[in-house]
Amino acid sequence: MKIIFIHQNFPGQFRHIVQDLLTEGGHQIVTLCEPHAPGMQGVQRINHSPARKVTTGIHPYIADTEAHVLRGQGVAKALLELKKTGFEPDIMVAHMGWGEAIYPKDIYPNVPLLTFFEFFYQNAGADAGFDPEYPVGLDDHLRIRTKNITNLLSLQAADMGISPTAWQRNLYPEEYRGKIRLAHEGVNTDLAVPDSTATLEFGSGLKLTRENEIITYVSRNLEPYRGFHQFMRAAEKICERRPNTYILIVGGDDVSYGRKLPAGETYRAQMLKQVKIDPARVIFLGKIPYQQYLKVLQVSSAHVYLTVPFVLSWSMLEAMSAECLVIGSNTAPVKEVINHRSNGLLVDFFSPDAIADAVDSVFAHPDQMQYLRTAARKTVVERYHIKDGIAAYRKLFTELVKAPTKNPTLH
Repeated sequence: MKIIFIHQNFPGQFRHIVQDLLTEGGHQIVTLCEPHAPGMQGVQRINHSPARKVTTGIHPYIADTEAHVLRGQGVAKALLELKKTGFEPDIMVAHMGWGEAIYPKDIYPNVPLLTFFEFFYQNAGADAGFDPEYPVGLDDHLRIRTKNITNLLSLQAADMGISPTAWQRNLYPEEYRGKIRLAHEGVNTDLAVPDSTATLEFGSGLKLTRENEIITYVSRNLEPYRGFHQFMRAAEKICERRPNTYILIVGGDDVSYGRKLPAGETYRAQMLKQVKIDPARVIFLGKIPYQQYLKVLQVSSAHVYLTVPFVLSWSMLEAMSAECLVIGSNTAPVKEVINHRSNGLLVDFFSPDAIADAVDSVFAHPDQMQYLRTAARKTVVERYHIKDGIAAYRKLFTELVKAPTKNPTLH
């Protein structure tokens, strides 16, 4: 097949299916991405960029929309140049998040477009207004509704959609859900594995193994959307209760999701002013290489994963795959994967005491908790394995390539 993958940070969610196609051979794969994207060896790369920056002073509700239109234009122009070379793909696959999925059908109207739909913004029932520490007002509600312009344009353009979890799929308007299929891309359960011999060594001379009491927390960035503020409050209590426990925190100081802070401020610095912790035992690792991150999971005694109702992180599934005992927030995306006392523990997102109590219960009954670790890995292997994600994508490819596409757009 000839396939175009469109993702500003390619490969992103498409890594596993692309690698499988490359391994199989015989396919011509092209990606349209931005210059900062990692890319993949063996994939023809075409960079695209917005022609200009967002208009200064534009209404704040539509600043993101203008950015998405500009990025979509860049994709359309790149596709047009590719088409002029005679390249005719069998299928296009795009992520809708940054406007890249709005216009591909205007260039290749007869080529099926499979679009990854990650999150339909809600005024209530999801992330917005969930945490009373970060309230939303009328202005936020109006802005949030407007944010779905790109979602809606992309839904209209797509021949078929894909969402990784049922909860995320069901956020989309009912009239569109019929065209969105459920398929998680999967995590690498052959890499994220338990290892009782794993060791972490630090420049200070500290050496940690599974023999130590170790609590782990991972997020791309340390921010309220991933419950960092609640975790730090729990960390204070854990330090008080358990003098021999180490807490390892992985993540950067940027903001991926939610409210930005003034320049120079970080949520980590904010929380360090609010809580009393033992800096010798609460260790901030920052952003670390993947192999070191896996070792953090492998030495973990208990792994805390907190999130507002939002996109589920790969890190939680990878932690379960490594047989971490996950203490997860009792929020919708987590509950789709973790059943309390079946394959993990669920706690109130807003209760640092409950998080600390769950940590205590892990150490009070270590032998009785092994079944949760085993069940956690079993869940991920059975439901979120790479091979299942690849099979789902391939099935959709076959279905789309064989099916007639909708009426072409007039040019």
